[in-house]
Amino acid sequence: MKKNLSIFFILLHFLWLEGCVQQPIENAVLAQTDSDRAFQSAKIHTELAAEYFYRGQLEVALEEVTEALNAQSTYALAYNLLGLINMTLNENSKALDNFEHAIRLAPKNPEIHNNYGWFLCQRYPQSMDQAINHFMTAARDPLYSTPEMAYTNAGICEIKRQKYNEGQVFFQRALSIQPNYSPALIGLIDADFQRGNLIDAQSKLVQFLQNNSPTPESLLLAIKIEQAMDNQLAVDSYIFQLQKHFPESKEAAAIREGKVR
Repeated sequence: MKKNLSIFFILLHFLWLEGCVQQPIENAVLAQTDSDRAFQSAKIHTELAAEYFYRGQLEVALEEVTEALNAQSTYALAYNLLGLINMTLNENSKALDNFEHAIRLAPKNPEIHNNYGWFLCQRYPQSMDQAINHFMTAARDPLYSTPEMAYTNAGICEIKRQKYNEGQVFFQRALSIQPNYSPALIGLIDADFQRGNLIDAQSKLVQFLQNNSPTPESLLLAIKIEQAMDNQLAVDSYIFQLQKHFPESKEAAAIREGKVR
C-alpha cells in the first residue's frame, strides 16, 4: 500500500511539473501565431496598397498602408510604399521620413534602397551622391531581382546633373544584364539629346520605335527631339500617338498643359 502511495505521489509530482512547463510553451506558441498573423496581415495590406498605388488610386492605397502598419508597425515594406505614395502626393518631408524609417527597419533591402535613391534624385538634387550610393547598394545585392533598374535609375540621375559619361556607363551596365531593357535604351538616346547630338538621338529613337513598343517616355523624348530639330509634322505625329495610346500618362498631361517646349 505504501509503495502504491509513493508511486501515486511521484506521478502527481510529474504531472504538476508538466503543467508548469506546458503553460509557458503554449503561451509562446500563441504569441508566435499572433506575430505570424500580424506579419501576414501587414504583407497582404501592403500588396493591396501597391496595386491601388500603381492604378493611381492613392486614397485607397493610403488606407491599405495604414491597415498594414496597424497590423505590424515595424513592417519596412509598408513604410517604403508609403514613401512612394507621399512622393507622388508631393509630401516630400513625409516621404523622406517614410524612406528613412524603412531603411532603419530593413537596412539591407535592395528594393527600399532603389526607391529611396529615386526619391532623393528627383526631389533632393543636393543629395545626388547619396542617391547614387543607394542605387549601387541595390544593384550589387545578389538577391535583387532587377539590378538593371537600379543601374538605369543611376544613369538617369547622372544625366540629370549633366554627367553624361557616367550616365552612359550606368545604362550600359543595365543593358549588359538585360540587353533590350527599354528604360536604359531610352536613357542612352536621352544622353545624346541632352548633349546636343540631335541627329544621333533622332536616328537611335527611330530605330528604337521600329524594334520596340512605344512607351510614354519614348514618345515624349521623340517630341522633344523633333521640336529641337524644328520638324513640326513629326512633333504632331508623336503627340497624336502619345495622346491616343497613353492619355492618362504624366507625359500626355505635360503636353496638354504646355509644359513641354
